[in-house]
Amino acid sequence: MDTPDETVDQASEEPDQGGTAPRIAGLNWAEASKEPQYRAAVVDLLGALAYGELAAFERLAEDAKMAPSLADKAELAAMASAEFHHFEQLRDRLRAIDVQPTEAMEPFAGPLDEFHRQTAPSDWLEGLIKAYVGDSIASDFYREVASRLDSDTRSLVLSVLDDTGHSSFAVAKVRTAIEEDPRVGGRLALWARRLMGEALSQAQRVVADRDALSTMLVGGVADGFDLAEVGRMFSRITEAHTKRMAALGLAA
Repeated sequence: MDTPDETVDQASEEPDQGGTAPRIAGLNWAEASKEPQYRAAVVDLLGALAYGELAAFERLAEDAKMAPSLADKAELAAMASAEFHHFEQLRDRLRAIDVQPTEAMEPFAGPLDEFHRQTAPSDWLEGLIKAYVGDSIASDFYREVASRLDSDTRSLVLSVLDDTGHSSFAVAKVRTAIEEDPRVGGRLALWARRLMGEALSQAQRVVADRDALSTMLVGGVADGFDLAEVGRMFSRITEAHTKRMAALGLAA
């Protein structure tokens, strides 16, 4: 039987597009990449994802230092290792399409570093909330984008968005902490709301700052995706966040 977080993740993988699937989604990479703007959008997407995975590896390794037990430390170390493997997959894919990984990641390093600086957890539980809620919001966004990609790129993106164990581990630990001290719930709910706002702002900035990505989302390269659908996309992401909060035992 699915846990609440698994149900949310599965629902996020198949967003309701409310229209005809775009032309690009029916092509493979060799066919789709003949369109220069689409190729540029994919390079941006893979670069953003690659740096995101590298940053997640660094963050989880750092968060492991706050773990209250050796078992918890080992769990986070395993998650960090999984994130680095995802980074390697994206790095290798960029090289395979004749793109230097560092060049593809560079435009996203500053904004993502700033996001992590602004949302640095103050303790173990805040770190778990960030891993579960913050990363899940980003994953929802990229899954939405993945539905507009060629089949080869879509397969890779969905593969690297696989849950590395954050969900069930974070939910169990946070629920236990709230049961032991209900006052913790209010503080963590406020923290999760802040993460939600920062993560959505980050996603919107990424789209706005990168012309190829924004074109892919609002039409042109991936025809059929209009501004109204972008609004619905962010509404779906917000709804998924509300369900995750409930899974944690927190008010949205």
